[in-house]
Amino acid sequence: MFPKKRLTVTISPVTYQPQPISTEGVDLPPALLPLTERLAENAHDLWAAQRLAQGWRFGPQRDDTQKLHPCLVPYADLPDSEKEYDRQAALGTLKAVLKLGCRIVAPTP
Repeated sequence: MFPKKRLTVTISPVTYQPQPISTEGVDLPPALLPLTERLAENAHDLWAAQRLAQGWRFGPQRDDTQKLHPCLVPYADLPDSEKEYDRQAALGTLKAVLKLGCRIVAPTP
């Protein structure tokens, strides 16, 4: 139904073919830009809630053995590089929704 672009990467012994929705040519209306930031914050909160439920806690450096992670802080306290990761994921999701033919309407002020 929706065209998929194929890129093959071989990871022994599994072959993984990422097939993200192409959002080429999709421009997010300026009224939806605040939604991008809110979704980025929500994605961080979902990730953090999952980590905390798994027994992770804040630590100055990531340590998988001790389940410590420096990003287990409120979104506002994240370094800009970490916020940008969440923003790009949110922006990509919004663009994919639009590319799939859905409409997103910003709330009226």
